[in-house]
Amino acid sequence: MKKALLVVDYTVDFVADNGALTCGKPGQMIEKAIVQLTEEFIVNNELVVFPVDLHDENDLYHPETKLFPAHNIRNSPGRELYGKLKSVYADNEEKIIWIDKTRYSSFAGTNLHQLLRERDIKEVHIVGVCTDICVLHTAVDAYNLGYTIVIHENAVASFNERGHDWALGHFSSSLGALVIKK
Repeated sequence: MKKALLVVDYTVDFVADNGALTCGKPGQMIEKAIVQLTEEFIVNNELVVFPVDLHDENDLYHPETKLFPAHNIRNSPGRELYGKLKSVYADNEEKIIWIDKTRYSSFAGTNLHQLLRERDIKEVHIVGVCTDICVLHTAVDAYNLGYTIVIHENAVASFNERGHDWALGHFSSSLGALVIKK
């Protein structure tokens, strides 16, 4: 079965100690697993997609403006990939699809579903941050679109430990996802 890796929002603003909406240490602790999975998918000629949150400064009409501090602002250092993933992308840019997204789900308002269907992808592996926000909403949409879902527990994190734990249970109990515990 053809599969794709979705690396959701692994940016400076979501992971670095000084990020605008950071997971901090939990996000930093998954770096090695995310890099390893990304490199594995690339070596095996499987599809790798980086759906990355994008916001415009002072956007009064975006629903997140009322919920969270400004983050992942267009052309800001906070929107850059975090850690070693930045160099993995630079070394493999032609093999990785970057998708700007403006909502929690990587499918909402993007061409992700079309890209996956064109390549006959049936299984999506989802990693990144935040487990209980963007990873969760991406997984829900993947479920509703009929994809087989795989979540790598060692490659997802959140700034909300209770939300993270709840989402991990929800993936398997309500979305039928395979949650790989490594």
